[in-house]
Amino acid sequence: MKFLSLAVALSCQLFALTPERFLALEKALEAERERQGIVGMSAAVLVNGQVRWTRGFGLSDLENNVAARAATMYRLGSISKPVTATAIMQLVEKGKVDLDESIQRYVPLFPRKKWPVTVRELLGHLGGIRSYEGDEWGSTKHYGDVMEPLSIFKNDPLAHEPGTKYLYTTYGFNLLGAAVEEASGQRFADYIREHIFMPARAESLQPDNTFLIIPNRTRGYMGGRDGKLENAILADTSNKIPGGGLIGTAEDVARFGSALMRGVLLSAKSFELMATSLKLRDGTQTGYGLGLGLGVHAKHRTLSHEGSQPGTRTILALLPDDHVTIAIMTNTETAKQTALLEVAIKTLFE
Repeated sequence: MKFLSLAVALSCQLFALTPERFLALEKALEAERERQGIVGMSAAVLVNGQVRWTRGFGLSDLENNVAARAATMYRLGSISKPVTATAIMQLVEKGKVDLDESIQRYVPLFPRKKWPVTVRELLGHLGGIRSYEGDEWGSTKHYGDVMEPLSIFKNDPLAHEPGTKYLYTTYGFNLLGAAVEEASGQRFADYIREHIFMPARAESLQPDNTFLIIPNRTRGYMGGRDGKLENAILADTSNKIPGGGLIGTAEDVARFGSALMRGVLLSAKSFELMATSLKLRDGTQTGYGLGLGLGVHAKHRTLSHEGSQPGTRTILALLPDDHVTIAIMTNTETAKQTALLEVAIKTLFE
């Protein structure tokens, strides 16, 4: 009876998302794009693992009048973090990583600190690793691998005792990417391609290499001092590949999220760990699990992650109660990705 009820519920959900709903979604997202002044945007919706809708809006390249399409490639920003978290959890399942071991067990070149820092704490931004300083957010230096950028912060003291505060940090995920390499014996990019992107059928996802010719890669834009759009600053994201240095299409970002939610990439137990809020030592819930944020958008439970970096604003949302995955990618730093997501959810379900 339980399985029958689930099948009936899922059938009703699939039936509710009619072509008319997706036509309405196109109109609503285009209206919101125009309202926000977003240059280019692409979005995708998967239902129970099936691509139900994807398209582009506006312009991928404003100067050359190139339209944004479903195939347009955007920087993921911090949506890279749940990818790295998935890789870590796969290695936990294989017995190659222990969540409660010190990170130095897997990355010995990272110096010992005043307090131990565990893998679990890094996944939940509780490890005390600092965030960007100075012009690091827009670094133009090119790094050849995921180990080299550890030199940016490895000798700095921890910002706080691990487990006592939540401090969002991309550099903590740099350490996790290095741990993936050490524990798996593969280069980080090779590991995520073989064990995550290929099984998820999300093969456009890859490191955002500044020097490679990547077809359909969008330009990036920011708001100027006078309110007019300008080209985004130059930035080479090789300083943060595991935490914010990937690129891909909206459809493939959604494919990754759907595969994660449906058990293609991890066991149900591992996914549940990722989707459970961590706590500070005083018992305070952080609202962030292992590489995923927990929340409610437009009255629907979501597991999500935003991305923000030069030339992009993005969001990936998993709606586990609805069997729906939504990815929205933009090339404009002024975009408010949470507002876009709420428009999408309201249009699909109300």
